[in-house]
Amino acid sequence: MKKFWFLISVFMLSIGLAACSEESEGTTKEQDTKAGEEATEEGADKEQNAKSAMMQFYMTVSKAINENDADLNAYEASEEPTAEMKSAAEASAAAVVEGLNGVEVPEELADHKADLEAAIKDLSDSYQAKADELKKDAPSLDAANETFTQGDEKFGKVFEAVGLNPSSLGTEVNG
Repeated sequence: MKKFWFLISVFMLSIGLAACSEESEGTTKEQDTKAGEEATEEGADKEQNAKSAMMQFYMTVSKAINENDADLNAYEASEEPTAEMKSAAEASAAAVVEGLNGVEVPEELADHKADLEAAIKDLSDSYQAKADELKKDAPSLDAANETFTQGDEKFGKVFEAVGLNPSSLGTEVNG
């Protein structure tokens, strides 16, 4: 009789453990599902934050340029620029370089920081080359404009990487 009760006890204990095990598996599956959903939402939030940060960063860069390049744009648009226009354009280009040196890549764009810093460097180098060329008697801004285009293209690649259509910085700041 003792063996019988022992076997029934072991049997009941086995059933109890099996029931707890199934309940635990269900909870684990629910937790895994919730974790997957949270990761998806977090990924979507991160993507949206990157898009927003990219647009704000882009506007900061164009503002840094536009605040300082009016005299340079006037010089480049003029058919017969004067010596005063040339001097003002040189100072304008140098001011743009200073403005761009103060621009920092936001934390939300840390994955693209190297690319954005390279783009800013190209833009800064472009305006520095313009400032240097404007010191000459017969300045040629073609090489500087090519460097600007390279920086603009780098911006476009980051726009695409964060899921946005590329924009042309040249149209934002020239004119």
